[in-house]
Amino acid sequence: MRVEKMPAEFVKALPILQKIRNSGYEAYFVGGSVRDVLLNRRIHDVDIATSAYPAETKQIFEHTIDIGIEHGTVLVLEKGGEYEVTTFRTEDVYVDYRRPSHVNFVRKLSEDLLRRDFTINAFALADDGEVIDLYGGLADLEAQILRAVGNPTERFNEDALRIMRGLRFAAVLNFDLESTTFASMKEHAHLLSKISIERIFIELDKLLIADFWQKGFRELLAIEAYPYLPGFSDRTALGTLLTLSSDFKFTTAVQAWGYLAHQLGYSDGKFLLKKWKVSREFSTAVSKFLTAYDKRLKGDFSPEDLYNLGKSSLTLVEEMFAAQNLETNFEQISALDAQLQIRNKKEIAVSAGQIMTEFGIQPGPQIGQLFHQIELEIVKGHLQNTPQHIFDYVKKTLGELKFHK
Repeated sequence: MRVEKMPAEFVKALPILQKIRNSGYEAYFVGGSVRDVLLNRRIHDVDIATSAYPAETKQIFEHTIDIGIEHGTVLVLEKGGEYEVTTFRTEDVYVDYRRPSHVNFVRKLSEDLLRRDFTINAFALADDGEVIDLYGGLADLEAQILRAVGNPTERFNEDALRIMRGLRFAAVLNFDLESTTFASMKEHAHLLSKISIERIFIELDKLLIADFWQKGFRELLAIEAYPYLPGFSDRTALGTLLTLSSDFKFTTAVQAWGYLAHQLGYSDGKFLLKKWKVSREFSTAVSKFLTAYDKRLKGDFSPEDLYNLGKSSLTLVEEMFAAQNLETNFEQISALDAQLQIRNKKEIAVSAGQIMTEFGIQPGPQIGQLFHQIELEIVKGHLQNTPQHIFDYVKKTLGELKFHK
């Protein structure tokens, strides 16, 4: 098979391949980018594999950086572009179900492609557009099947993260797991407990926001991988995700993980996500979603909810209600947003210092209490956000709080 029209990313990188070939070595585009070209999908990274050893690659190009030279990867800097060029290689015994104990550089493309995870990722593309398919990837691509390259037991023992990658590909591509590959994934699912949780999170996160996430998630349950994922022991709760509308797609990762945490019984996403070692910002955003979800279950949102949790959190919750065929009220969120005078306390028309100066108030906790009360009254719409209205409000409040000069 030949690719008649190379994508722009490959066209730009062709001089790299040709320069390597002109030096007497083989060079090809490899990996997921070739798969995506064949599927007419947008490509991301351009990976190049070569029979040239790292030292030989460095001799061919004037500007290089050793970004992973022990694994055969050299970053080539050429005409304003950056290209990862990796030597054909095989790998020795994997010591931790993730990393090989040793990498061997080889000259044969077939040996390099054999170490890849799935047949649809084991293509090579020559500079003339010829697709090299040594392991039946084109047939699997046509049949929309995910099949491990070679012996699946070896592939998953080498790198157990490939189990999660397979689930992610099922969700992204809407492909089915080939029966032997499925059985091997199920048999080796326990090895996920050996893998860095940060790497598993990346794969599961991509799965959840994929177009066909329900397929990937259904397979996750089917191969019984969930007990080896932090906080995921409740299969019944996890299964409730598959009762959502079949065409529903999560808008964001925050929505996906927030709803997942809710179904698992977490009232605060931080308790779950701490186990997944995510960023503080992401954990906070998920917790806001959960708070908004719980409030929505009890009734409509208030102005304070919009102010404290943000329009985004409220909208994500309302979308989840729609996915469950529950009554929604997007109009109320828009109305609250239109009525809101401030988005944060920095937008209050006067500062705490100006109030202290105007009324001779001494520094202390009382001014903080008063300023918070002003903030709340503005949010509720009981107080207009203008200096005059705020000062008038302070005049009426000072006697009650008993801390004026």
